[in-house]
Amino acid sequence: MTDETTPAEENIDPVLADAAADELEALRAENAALKDQAMRYAAEAENTRRRAEREANDARAYAIQKFARDLLGVADNLSRAMAAAPTEDADPTAVKNFVVGVQMTEKELQAAFERNGLKKVDPQRGEKFDPHLHQAMMEQPADDVPGGAVIQTMQSGYELFGRIVRPAMVVVAAKGSGQAASPPPAAGAQQPYAANDEDEAGGSVDTRA
Repeated sequence: MTDETTPAEENIDPVLADAAADELEALRAENAALKDQAMRYAAEAENTRRRAEREANDARAYAIQKFARDLLGVADNLSRAMAAAPTEDADPTAVKNFVVGVQMTEKELQAAFERNGLKKVDPQRGEKFDPHLHQAMMEQPADDVPGGAVIQTMQSGYELFGRIVRPAMVVVAAKGSGQAASPPPAAGAQQPYAANDEDEAGGSVDTRA
């Protein structure tokens, strides 16, 4: 009759078993701590993202508020100008004052645009066409403007902090413009390449005395 073998687990040293259990418990505690730390970092990152988003929204709202505040003075001047609009039987002085008021309002509006980074794009006659700033609406011949240059600005454009918001609509000189036409030949000037009708008719006429 043979004896039964003892399982391997029963041969493990109790000291080693306790050490392994302690190490496992330490690893579990470390894992829990790392998990808690990761959760805290995730929550902090989410709070940072929300804070940045809120600050960005506040910055945009403030920018719009500043722009709106700058336009209030323009609106006030325009209202005063319209209130003082001359009637049909108004004297020339009243009409002149009205025109001056409207011009001042337009000037203040452009100043408000520039204070907020919105600049006017208004190319002058003869300025080189820039496809990044201008939009060609048509071509026309012009004697005093080179081909491809701006002849006329139909509608001004605007750029915001260097980025185009609306291109300027312009009329562009057709290719070949700006080149002076050749003057007609002077009366009696020799034309070496012209056909001699008298020679073709059978001879020349001697006009010497």
